[in-house]
Amino acid sequence: MTYVPAADRYDRMSYRRCGRSGLKLPEVSLGLWQNFGSDRPLDTQRAIILRAFDLGVTHFDLANNYGGHTLDTSDDPVGRLQTGSPYGSAERNFGRVLRDDLRRYRDELVISTKAGYDMWPGPYGDWGSRKYLLASLDQSLARMGLDYVDIFYSHRADPETPLEETMGALATAVTSGRALYAGISSYSAERTAQAAAILRQLGTPLLIHQPSYSLLNRWVEGGLLDTLEAEGVGCIAFSPLAQGLLTGKYLAGVPEGSRASQGGSLTADQLSEQNLARIRGLNDTAARRGQSLAQMALSWVLRDQRVTSVLVGASSVAQLEENLSAASQPGFSQSELAEIDRYAVEGDIDIWADSSAVSSARQNAER
Repeated sequence: MTYVPAADRYDRMSYRRCGRSGLKLPEVSLGLWQNFGSDRPLDTQRAIILRAFDLGVTHFDLANNYGGHTLDTSDDPVGRLQTGSPYGSAERNFGRVLRDDLRRYRDELVISTKAGYDMWPGPYGDWGSRKYLLASLDQSLARMGLDYVDIFYSHRADPETPLEETMGALATAVTSGRALYAGISSYSAERTAQAAAILRQLGTPLLIHQPSYSLLNRWVEGGLLDTLEAEGVGCIAFSPLAQGLLTGKYLAGVPEGSRASQGGSLTADQLSEQNLARIRGLNDTAARRGQSLAQMALSWVLRDQRVTSVLVGASSVAQLEENLSAASQPGFSQSELAEIDRYAVEGDIDIWADSSAVSSARQNAER
């Protein structure tokens, strides 16, 4: 059956301008980090992606290694190609849905991908070199069956590669027509300003920064959001639900089959008694607002107009629909914000902190 999107899809979502650019993004975007690998049914993935588009989600966020899983027996990316869900699975699966269902609507989509974490063995399959970034982008385009992506990101700061080289690769991606815009992820405020200056000199403005940001991970409030505003750069927050901690599923402990029970990026030790107490307090506040904890967590990140969009994942259509309802929700009163601040404190869950800690001084010292 030929897919026909909902005629009212653009009435169901609000869109925000990305920094000072001409591009608008939906307040809630779909990230394919989790749940879109080869270990999940493609029909389920297709249903989530198409329902998202029906509800006005135009932005789909990927990375070269999304869909792959760390093996218990090896940290070798070659091993991942032989066992489990290999790196690149999410891009490959998204490419199938794009080919079969969304090809006619390509100009209505904003598709992004990234490179910066390990992808293949050897010295050229990781970090921020020109060789790695551009080779990875070519591979991503092939997996998705695309001529270009809308946004290509440096996925993390590289303390050893000169920033000029990494930003030069992003500029080449844009000027060669393989990407429309350049982005960075998990860069410090200082390094973001430097990256923006380099790209500006190269004639390819920095469009967007993708940092982690949630009620339990507020590092961006320490200067990054101010820098993005000053530079005219958009912000799309990833992990706004703290990898599921803020969905409510952990209120009574670690359920079997949950992400924390599987020993992946979310570990059981992040579910400390302190964090569980904070989550319960936040859940009570959400209930008084008439929202689920997840809905309030997303609305809270979106309270700041400097945040262009929040990235959510989904394992089902029902979960997607619940999360998307956070868009265009009423704002927070001062008393609600004060109550939230009692519980919304750092929960030691920022597993990407090493990247945002990279500074010019550290890079110079490590050369």
